[in-house]
Amino acid sequence: MAYQPPDKPGISITDQLAIEMSFSSQLKTMGRAFWDSDVRRNVLLLFAMLLLIILATAYMQIWLNDWNAPFYDSLQRRDFQGFVYQLGVFAVIAGLLLVLNVIQTWLSQMTSLRMRDGLTRDLISQWMRAKRAQRLASSGLIGVNPDQRLHEDSRNLAEITTSLIIGLVQSTILLVSFVGVLWMLSSGFYFQYHGVHISIPGYMVWAAIAYAGIASLLSNWVGAKLVRLNSERYTKEAQLRFSLMRANENLSAITLARGEENERRRINVDVTAVLGVIRNLVRANTSLTWVSAGYGWLALVAPILIAAPVYFSGDLTFGGLMVAVGAFNQVNLALRWYVTNFGVIADWKATLQRVTAFRQALEQMDDQVLEGETITLRDAPTGNLTLKNLRISGHRARNEIDHGFQFEEPETVVQAGEKLMVNGDPGVNRRLLFTALAGQWPWGTGEVGLPPEPDILFMPQNGYFPGASLRDVLCYPKEVGSVSDSELEAALTRVGLDRLAPALDQVGRWDKLLDHDEQARLRFANALVLHPKWIITDDVLEGMEPETQHFLAAVWKDMADTAIVYIGRSEVYSEVLSPRVVHLEPLKPSNPSLATAATV
Repeated sequence: MAYQPPDKPGISITDQLAIEMSFSSQLKTMGRAFWDSDVRRNVLLLFAMLLLIILATAYMQIWLNDWNAPFYDSLQRRDFQGFVYQLGVFAVIAGLLLVLNVIQTWLSQMTSLRMRDGLTRDLISQWMRAKRAQRLASSGLIGVNPDQRLHEDSRNLAEITTSLIIGLVQSTILLVSFVGVLWMLSSGFYFQYHGVHISIPGYMVWAAIAYAGIASLLSNWVGAKLVRLNSERYTKEAQLRFSLMRANENLSAITLARGEENERRRINVDVTAVLGVIRNLVRANTSLTWVSAGYGWLALVAPILIAAPVYFSGDLTFGGLMVAVGAFNQVNLALRWYVTNFGVIADWKATLQRVTAFRQALEQMDDQVLEGETITLRDAPTGNLTLKNLRISGHRARNEIDHGFQFEEPETVVQAGEKLMVNGDPGVNRRLLFTALAGQWPWGTGEVGLPPEPDILFMPQNGYFPGASLRDVLCYPKEVGSVSDSELEAALTRVGLDRLAPALDQVGRWDKLLDHDEQARLRFANALVLHPKWIITDDVLEGMEPETQHFLAAVWKDMADTAIVYIGRSEVYSEVLSPRVVHLEPLKPSNPSLATAATV
């Protein structure tokens, strides 16, 4: 499907995609991704070890709860020897619990690490599949700031998921372990009302369930907005970070234009948006704290108040009361897991929505259906470049003034090793031809037959240098091990950058370390290393010093077996390589009435 702006104002593309996917669908999507990942075995092994540690911890906590009775009874009897003995028992229990807690912390953090490893690599793999990232970038808001989802969202989702799963398992085990204990303790509880004995089986259990249930319902009601607010905050934070990064990347141009004040205003707009969402989050979290903290403080006396009638009737010792209180607190703690973690769960749901929507959008890029007429790209059976009845549209929509162009000749064939220059009338956007041949602008009609993809090198006017060693830049996108140092040094020497030969292993921002002409020379050195059979370029000689243009054109001339399609007007290219020239002419408006309206 082609992504369009959301139907409802104020709803982002991410929200719209998340709405289309139910919560269960989101879980299935990420569960399937986890099951297919390379980290599945390690994560499951770590979870199995965690389960054993949690079970052992639960057993120790039951032992600790049972220890309350003899300890407090010894205090009640003023039995000093019994008191000292029980302190020794406590030291053993506490020591074992400490060891188990340390092991659990290590295992939980390693599990979170493995989860993030698998999730981040999966998202990067989905993002960096052929043409997906570029298609996503032009698909609306979902393609803006993918770094937020690939970095922050994946980190949050991995860490919060691990924490919540471990907490839920631990609470479940505690609940199962202590419900039985609490039921047995409260089986003998009864009340006297006007001489009548009233007994409620499992009285303390039902009280704990009611106490935690009311708190959960109130938390869900008060904190209902948190999921949406957290998702909105992540979106606004990403926009702010992008504005800061963009300003930092263009500091020289901003300073030269004396645009600091303008940029400050733009960045402050994003800051205001972030702070506005955070204010709403503060209000929502404050409201939630009234419930969670209020019930937390009440939990200090609630079990005593519940058991007090039985204690004051004389049917329960002080030690027995403390055992009942301890068991109640454990059961209540397990049942209140949802209340305690409601804010975290809301954050997790928001992150899950964003990551799932992003992954779903990436998968749908392969099935994207384009609107309007599109150019047919196919493999040329002869190995040549063929253009048949090619018309490039200047718009994506159908019923607009076309502003496109076509070749003067209905069919153009470029032979292997041939040199071609494509120019056009004033006003013709030749760059669209370059992007159309690269498969990035599909709108138009006609057919393009391309040589095998590994044989083609596309050279845009402004190239890309990875933040890597010079060796990596020269070999990009090949593996560095496939090219010898002597070949790399020869390529640098041929383009006049022999001074860089000793720096093959130096890592740097080459787009910052080199000037415009030197960057062009480095890109030509990359072409020499790759030695493609075809080079298709978008007026790459434009804007260089005349000396550099002649020098690099001579480099191309030496590549006699490489076909070069130069899209643009270059007297130097024409003079040095004597190419065949083809011409582009503008299309007439497909809707004359619109053209007339536009003219008026």
